[in-house]
Amino acid sequence: MNHNAPLPLAHLTDSRPRVLTLAQLREHGVTASDAADRSWQEILPGVFLLHSGAATSEERLHAALMYAGRRGGEAMVTGLAALALYRFGSAPALLSLPQIDVLVPHTRRLRSVGTVRIVRTHTPPLPVEVTGLPVAPVARALADAVAVLSDAGTVRRLLSEAVRAGHCEPASVVRELTAARLLNRPHVVDAVESLLAEGRAVAEDRLYRLVRGFELPEPVWNVDLRLPGGPHLGGVDAYWPEQAVAVEIDTRAPRQGEDEEWSETVRKRDALERLGVTVVHITPRKLRDWPEQQAAVVRTALTAADDREPAAYLVVLPR
Repeated sequence: MNHNAPLPLAHLTDSRPRVLTLAQLREHGVTASDAADRSWQEILPGVFLLHSGAATSEERLHAALMYAGRRGGEAMVTGLAALALYRFGSAPALLSLPQIDVLVPHTRRLRSVGTVRIVRTHTPPLPVEVTGLPVAPVARALADAVAVLSDAGTVRRLLSEAVRAGHCEPASVVRELTAARLLNRPHVVDAVESLLAEGRAVAEDRLYRLVRGFELPEPVWNVDLRLPGGPHLGGVDAYWPEQAVAVEIDTRAPRQGEDEEWSETVRKRDALERLGVTVVHITPRKLRDWPEQQAAVVRTALTAADDREPAAYLVVLPR
């Protein structure tokens, strides 16, 4: 081909992003040597940048997905690059990342190369479309980011922002960290403890707003329940003494081999219900996504109190 003759792809060089695979170039009759003649860069194996300058963030992302998704394979952006796409303020800018993490099924025969780090999984999650790109869900992207981070402050900020900004719930983050076997790292454990505390505070605030926003009767907040002169029955997040209805926010985050917290939760619920108390369990996600439905559940429990046998008298103390 004449070096000065226009290539069949000339009409695409002004489009965005200007990235194509070698297979796509060949479909237009362009060979690798033709691309070299045009000063197009092979920025990843089999992936060409259709200009001579530096790749933009968008072009780097598309190139990474093209490399990892060759021959029709599944691929999605994960790790810090995914968090940047989700607009995490505590994540580095895309252009500053030395590598882009791409999540692929474990059966794919790919290797990390250049600016792409291949992350494998036995159970690929459903990707989320962000700016037109397939991106791992936030909790999975967090786990993949934490796996390569050693700075405790960065890990804590990322986990905190995930919950504070409403990207995901603490339990889903802990599940992914557990599956990735990251909870044996002290700086990750410390960050998770902070995450769970912040997640509970956010959930409690949502419960306050639910009660007041849907005009439910005002309960007593964050109390311990006891039998007169008897044992401690447990704490609840909200309690209506006249109706004997308790609400407990379920912020348990399952970890490998741990079921003590769940056993304690069941024991407390059973003890209270035997005494005639209706216990309503609400998860942080339900408070966030379906507050009207949860308000209806609590209102129904309060209304039904008149049809139940009177509950045992309980002592209510501040928690």
